[in-house]
Amino acid sequence: MPLDTVIAADRLTIKQLRIVCAIERHGSIRVAAESLHLTQPTATKALKEAERTLGVTLFDRSNRGVEPTSYGLALCRRASLIMAELRHVGEDIRELKEGRGGRIVVGTLLAASARLLPAAIARLRANRPGVTVSVVEGTNDLLLPSLRLGDLDLVVGRLPEYRGRAGTEQETLFEEATCMAVRPGHPLAGAKSLTLADTVSYDLIVPPNETTLRRQLDKVFHDAGLSLPPATVESVSLLTNRRLTMETDSISVWPYHVVRQDLIDGTLVRLPVLLDQTSRPVGFTLRTGYVPSPAAAAMIEALRAVGAEIRAEAPASKAH
Repeated sequence: MPLDTVIAADRLTIKQLRIVCAIERHGSIRVAAESLHLTQPTATKALKEAERTLGVTLFDRSNRGVEPTSYGLALCRRASLIMAELRHVGEDIRELKEGRGGRIVVGTLLAASARLLPAAIARLRANRPGVTVSVVEGTNDLLLPSLRLGDLDLVVGRLPEYRGRAGTEQETLFEEATCMAVRPGHPLAGAKSLTLADTVSYDLIVPPNETTLRRQLDKVFHDAGLSLPPATVESVSLLTNRRLTMETDSISVWPYHVVRQDLIDGTLVRLPVLLDQTSRPVGFTLRTGYVPSPAAAAMIEALRAVGAEIRAEAPASKAH
């Protein structure tokens, strides 16, 4: 980058960066202005000033709206992190002024949604009742980009193997086994031993292709000379998958701790099918270089405490 462009970038204002990020996010100057409670002429002026300062075109205009140029994308990528850090500064100051408040935005994967994250939130709020926790559900392909942009403080769940890990740091809390579960009274529920081949004549409920668990399942079936049944439900919805399993002869595939209580209560029955190749570490992922706010740091400590409790139960999670 030429020196004059480096110097010019220092002259950009926070207001300009906020407007540029909003335009990139909404694809429209008008909608971006409305989202920031500004007039369209104000947003347009700020954009033109930013472009004039940098000496580049940040967006291509057309009748369909605006599209970021390569310069615009580069600026928005950095500006999003700046905006996120500014939010954290405000939150830190508010916490110092108000005591034990603050706000955390957590992305959660299926493996963390039933036990790890709820238990950690309960522990956190017992110690810091003023903290607001916002939970965003999804898969790694959606959550990790938001994490890198600073929209999420952390992502909790099964840790990705390789894909999407750039720009992030991980901490393992415990190893998670995978199990197949059915309703009580299912034709396979009373079997003492089963193989994958015994399951393929039933509908399966599995995570979608973009998840680590699904890729592992595909490999397990492939290594056994089998394919997933064509009549497969792909879902990471805890409520949907649980209800389908309880009311049909479908076989659902779960991280063990998601259905642990159902297995203990007898609401679901675990099938004796070995899926050792699909065991994965569960933990949390942070953006590289991220400095947690006091509230986020307390959330991380709560996750570590709950993770330690779950590790102590590891033999039960591997039982068939």
